[in-house]
Amino acid sequence: MNKIILVVHGGAGTITKQSMTPEKEKAYTEGLTVALEAGYKILKNRGSSLDAVSAAVVTLEDNPLFNAGKGSVFTSEGKNEMDASIMDGKTRKAGAVASVNTIKNPIKAARLVMDKSPHVLMTGKGAIRFAQENGLEIVDSSYFHTDFRYDQWQKSIKHDKIQLDHSGDKDPKGWLKTETEKKFGTVGAVALDANGNLAAATSTGGMTNKKWGRIGDSPIIGAGTYANNNTCAVSCTGHGEYFIRDVVAYDISALMEYKKLSLKDAAEEVVMKKLVTDGGEGGIIAVDKDGNYTMTFNSEGMYRGVITADGKVWVGIYK
Repeated sequence: MNKIILVVHGGAGTITKQSMTPEKEKAYTEGLTVALEAGYKILKNRGSSLDAVSAAVVTLEDNPLFNAGKGSVFTSEGKNEMDASIMDGKTRKAGAVASVNTIKNPIKAARLVMDKSPHVLMTGKGAIRFAQENGLEIVDSSYFHTDFRYDQWQKSIKHDKIQLDHSGDKDPKGWLKTETEKKFGTVGAVALDANGNLAAATSTGGMTNKKWGRIGDSPIIGAGTYANNNTCAVSCTGHGEYFIRDVVAYDISALMEYKKLSLKDAAEEVVMKKLVTDGGEGGIIAVDKDGNYTMTFNSEGMYRGVITADGKVWVGIYK
């Protein structure tokens, strides 16, 4: 049996011990652990890496602590707009949805696009209709309303700022006039299954007070999500505009394929050098075809965790 492994993330940014209460830290740790165990249950029964990353991300979408699904932030128009993507390392098939607002679990819709359509990316009303026709759970947009996110949005309006997730009220840098925010809310998972197949999945609610129709890197294959059995599977979280410009997820795979870099070295090159030089902040989780993994980030912290073949769980938040 191959060395099965699953890695998850729940966003990156200016996450410090000082800004976290013990209760909140415990809740985030438990949320990440639930995601890891959901995916591991599938992997240990020789299920596919695709099913494992889907299951892990669904639990994070259902958890209001994370900026995806139920916990999604509000746009400048007071709506919740979500994006998600998934990729199969064996076939390099991929599926994604963007700007959806009534699909309970956007990652399931992304999987449908990959499995049941000839397309890779579907958006808005078309993606919702496709999901509905294929039996996915559609909810009223009020399902995504949480008081915490609504209050975040109201403060953003008051200060006329765009804000990314994980911004604390005590942090004056949490309110920025430009899109150089310091908190990045996205969830994701990468896995290697018993058959040696890799998969990656990413889901997000975007940024608080984001402008009309803004789409980040999460549903963009090669930018926020990528998987290739010859190299690695990657899921990103960070300042999406930079991750799109630098094609971060694919770049890590390409460095492994063409320059024969190790997973760790490729991730360091892209996240700690290239992104930093360009002014981008955030991080990635990745696993390679041999079961090596990395959780590389250039921000203060990243919600992250891994479960290894023996079922041991490790979860981290700070640098």
